[in-house]
Amino acid sequence: MARRRFLGNISTLVVLAAVYFAAGKLGLKLAHVNASATAIWPSTGISLAAFLILGYRVWPAILAGAFLVNLTTAGSAVTSLAIAAGNTLEGVVGSYLVTRFAAGKQAFQRAQDIFKFAVLAGMVSPMISATVGVTTLAVAGLASWKIYGSIWSTWWLGDAAGAVVVTPLVLLWWENPRVHWSRRQITELALLFLGLFSTGWIVFGGRFDFSVKNYPLEYLCIPFLVWAAFRFGRRKAVTAIFALAAIATWGTAHGFGPFARESQNTSLLLLQSFVGVMAVTSMALAAEFTEHKRAAEYVRQLVVTDPLTGLANYRRLLDALDSEIKRYERTARSFAIVVADLDGLKKINDTYGHLVGTEAICRLANILRIHCRAVDIAARYGGDEFVLVLPEADGQAAQRVANRIAERLSTDGDEPPVTVSTGIAVYPHDGKTIADLFGAADRALYLKKGSSKKRDFHQLTGQ
Repeated sequence: MARRRFLGNISTLVVLAAVYFAAGKLGLKLAHVNASATAIWPSTGISLAAFLILGYRVWPAILAGAFLVNLTTAGSAVTSLAIAAGNTLEGVVGSYLVTRFAAGKQAFQRAQDIFKFAVLAGMVSPMISATVGVTTLAVAGLASWKIYGSIWSTWWLGDAAGAVVVTPLVLLWWENPRVHWSRRQITELALLFLGLFSTGWIVFGGRFDFSVKNYPLEYLCIPFLVWAAFRFGRRKAVTAIFALAAIATWGTAHGFGPFARESQNTSLLLLQSFVGVMAVTSMALAAEFTEHKRAAEYVRQLVVTDPLTGLANYRRLLDALDSEIKRYERTARSFAIVVADLDGLKKINDTYGHLVGTEAICRLANILRIHCRAVDIAARYGGDEFVLVLPEADGQAAQRVANRIAERLSTDGDEPPVTVSTGIAVYPHDGKTIADLFGAADRALYLKKGSSKKRDFHQLTGQ
């Protein structure tokens, strides 16, 4: 087992180093101001995501990947090792800051943490790599001190954009790689990305003539990013940003689009600034929309849920009964209700206290929740009375359910022992309105309670 775990860790480090190396070489193809400084550096995002997901133990992989990238680009083994150390330290510090101040891997759950992430991982920690790297190049004579600031800003902005675009993409898909899309969602997603790709190709693919290409056409892409954030949440929003960044980078590198300038490095820096701002804005919007939906769902649950038991409340019960009546009118399929009433709750309260009485109510509620079908509706009618709505059930099926609930409650093993009386009514046989159904079920319930009391009296008196 230990050997398998060791081999698994080694494999993880090797794969991570290879991914870092490949992303780094891809980014350095767009290096213009210096062979080792590029405005496109996705490796920072990969490094930061790796530290946040796997922990600090992956530093050898980042160090090795960065070392190989620089060794096969320019400079000596010493300068490559120094630059690699700066890249690794950037990831370690970024991970620490994000974990300490921006909720770590959960940084993209809330807008305020997203902005913290943008500052800490997108502005502060890239300064380490840029400073160590450019200083190493200048000291080794691989870069001129006169353009130190230009190289440093290119290095810093490339790392910053890599952090705010790639890290959330990796983290959010790692957190939840599964997709559960309905046909309608698939259609909408297809339209969304088709529109995004088409607009991106038009804006950044050289589709406009020279007279209008310097207009702010990049803003035509923003509605699609807002659409992704509003309708599909954070994961689809960062995916849309990544797709747009890929299209825009290709177009800008070929001299197309609104960011194209005489200097290709300047063009890429302008593009990275735009992409970084759009990434942070889209993620913040997606987080706010998701939080709003979550809060709305919570409020909706409060409106239709009994606060003590967690079952449906009286309002939800009436809605369910109304829906079942309407369904009967369409399909002619009956349904049944089971009214359940705890026996002797007042005696339990007087003997053991109201807290134990409340626990007895919750015991019955838990049994109703556990032993009902997914299509059934269990609701607290009021006090110690509960109602179970059984779609497409007749009287015999309802009776079997009632007997099972009574048996489970009487044998649950908790103290004091608790029993329940039930009454059953079937629509439309026992009533064609909600009031008539409840009346029939109540009469059946109290008839059983009366029979039970008579039986107990005869057992006590021997008559």
